[in-house]
Amino acid sequence: MAFRLQSFFELEAEITNPLDLTTVSAPLAMARQLILAQGTGAGQADMIWSDSFTISASGTQAVDLAGTLQGPFGTTLTFARIKMVIVAAALGNTNNVNVVSDATNGPLLFLAKGDGIPVKPGGMFVSFDPSAAGTVITPSTADLINLVNSAGGTTVTCDVVVVGASA
Repeated sequence: MAFRLQSFFELEAEITNPLDLTTVSAPLAMARQLILAQGTGAGQADMIWSDSFTISASGTQAVDLAGTLQGPFGTTLTFARIKMVIVAAALGNTNNVNVVSDATNGPLLFLAKGDGIPVKPGGMFVSFDPSAAGTVITPSTADLINLVNSAGGTTVTCDVVVVGASA
């Protein structure tokens, strides 16, 4: 089985200031290509998982990265390292989707276990670490990422993609 990931990030922006006789502009352009080839080292990955979740009001969806996720060909995935995480919140959400490294069994996706980031309606969180180390996943002690509905009253929906390596 072969693996290849190619993703692009492109930003183009311009701000203008109309003056009496001219208009001054300040254009900005930034582009990055994110590539991972087949393997388990630097710049490489060999596993991908994706799903869509609807999380109940004030609820939590735990994503266990070691031994419970089904891969695209029906095999059980056990990530040893993760290289990319994407969480995209639905535009129609009322509440945020908080992406949180579990306080007890979370990987160090953020600075510490229990840390996280809110993804507001229509927003997206992307983490990309092409290093050989990536984010280390250890079964039962560093393998849970929680997707938390930030409030009561309504459900939230999000799409999740995790890319990583088996070793």
